[in-house]
Amino acid sequence: MTWILGPARSRRRRYLLLPIVLVAAIALPLAGIAQAVHDLAFELDGNQTAETRFDWTSFFNAAGQPSPALPDASRPGFTNSGFSKDFTRNADGSYNTADHTTFATGSKDTLNITPGWQCNFDNNVNDKIDILNAYAVAYTNPANGDQILYFALERFSNSGDANVGFWFLQDNVNCVSPGGSTAFTGSHVDGDLLIVSSFTNGGVVSTIDVYRWNGGATGSLGTTPVAHGVDCKSTLGGDAACATVNDPTNGTLDPPWDTANKNGGSTNEVSEFFEGGVNLTAAHIGGKCFNTFIGDTRSSQSLTATLFDFARGVLGECGASVTTTPSQSTRQLGSTDPITDLADIAGTATGGGPGPSPTGTMTFFLCGPGATSCASGSGTQVGSPVTLGACSPPAAGHACATSADAKSLITAIGAWCFRAVYDPGSDPNYQGKGGSFDGSNECFTVTDTSAIVTNQKWLPNDTATVTTAGGTAVSGTVTFSLYENGDCSGTAKATFTDSSAPFETNNTTVYTSSLTISWKAHFEPNNGIAASDSTCEVSTLTINNNHP
Repeated sequence: MTWILGPARSRRRRYLLLPIVLVAAIALPLAGIAQAVHDLAFELDGNQTAETRFDWTSFFNAAGQPSPALPDASRPGFTNSGFSKDFTRNADGSYNTADHTTFATGSKDTLNITPGWQCNFDNNVNDKIDILNAYAVAYTNPANGDQILYFALERFSNSGDANVGFWFLQDNVNCVSPGGSTAFTGSHVDGDLLIVSSFTNGGVVSTIDVYRWNGGATGSLGTTPVAHGVDCKSTLGGDAACATVNDPTNGTLDPPWDTANKNGGSTNEVSEFFEGGVNLTAAHIGGKCFNTFIGDTRSSQSLTATLFDFARGVLGECGASVTTTPSQSTRQLGSTDPITDLADIAGTATGGGPGPSPTGTMTFFLCGPGATSCASGSGTQVGSPVTLGACSPPAAGHACATSADAKSLITAIGAWCFRAVYDPGSDPNYQGKGGSFDGSNECFTVTDTSAIVTNQKWLPNDTATVTTAGGTAVSGTVTFSLYENGDCSGTAKATFTDSSAPFETNNTTVYTSSLTISWKAHFEPNNGIAASDSTCEVSTLTINNNHP
């Protein structure tokens, strides 16, 4: 506790209280400023050039292309960017006043996109409503996860006050007129955002209001702003939305990319550059994936204002990742068990949280044998494309599909790998996010088993030894006779002769079943000694080839 000396009503006490009150009064707005949309990592200061923090030149190069491609470690928190050039130049380099992307009469913010919005081709767009470039960047504050959108546009002339708008749309909305009135493609999705603002030709933003589209294609635009702000340069802090323009202090801007000016040159004069930001989380409108932005000029901030020129760009905030898992890691060749591939696709919103559950189809392919992956364009398709549905168990932002049974495609042992190909179809959140997924976890191994059985076979042969009583040399031929009985009777099954000792048969016929055989041998000499015959030699073999 701090004690203050002096009587309760003394001048000394009053003097000490005054600085304490002033300090408290100053501290409150400073705390708010630290959380303001214009006081984070991005400069909302009325120009495109990065000075102390990130600005538009931090994200787009001289060609108006994203540089670097986001996300990038050098731009922490920034997740997506998009740039739309809305003018062309003639062959001699002069400004071409024709524009294929202007709103046709009757188009209103309060109408659904299809039907309701049409675009037109105009040869001469009014100077003050002619948009040159529009761009946007998505940011998620690493400190607290707040989702923020930054946006900007450049116009051809600063004559008079101006009103502009920005739609952030989840569907892949687009329209380019070849000549006459042409209908937009795409529809509203619940949570689409309209941002409208007005500013003077002196370079001061009056107000900025954010409106939410409620419901899908049959929904409506809310008439009460979900966020409100003023000029970023005048607000003290705590703002969920603000916008600003290049005022006289900023002066004429010379961005690195191509732009134009009614008075000549490639610069933005005072009040020709507009930029703003909205903290979606602070306004309780976060968690969506905005794939398309449309910057426009308009007759007023009214929701039923006449719409003039527009520039359409792609932001592509939603991300998708696929995990696939075969139903078996190993299987036996010839198995009748099914083998399938489960694909789990996870949608992610800006900031890394779950996005809307993806819809569309998954097509499966199988590569092998001897595969280590299943690269795009390879493999045999497994059945028909499978429509994504709920996972089991359900998970926020996830959708799943299981392939048809692939066992009929497996013809040999070795490594086999699945590949899953995602097609978002008409899903507005994941346009451009389709493609092949063939991770190593999609592979499985096919093996085969072996078994051995024995089958006995008998190859009977015989030998004979011839001797003489008086020691005369043995010379002649031995004839062996094989009988399939046990008494050497009947006709011999086979006969064999051998003219040199040792006397042997060369039988090549085998027996595979139980049998009794007999042999009888006859010696026919060729040197005058007497012939001789052997006794009947009997052999019996039992063969049992019964296998368990």
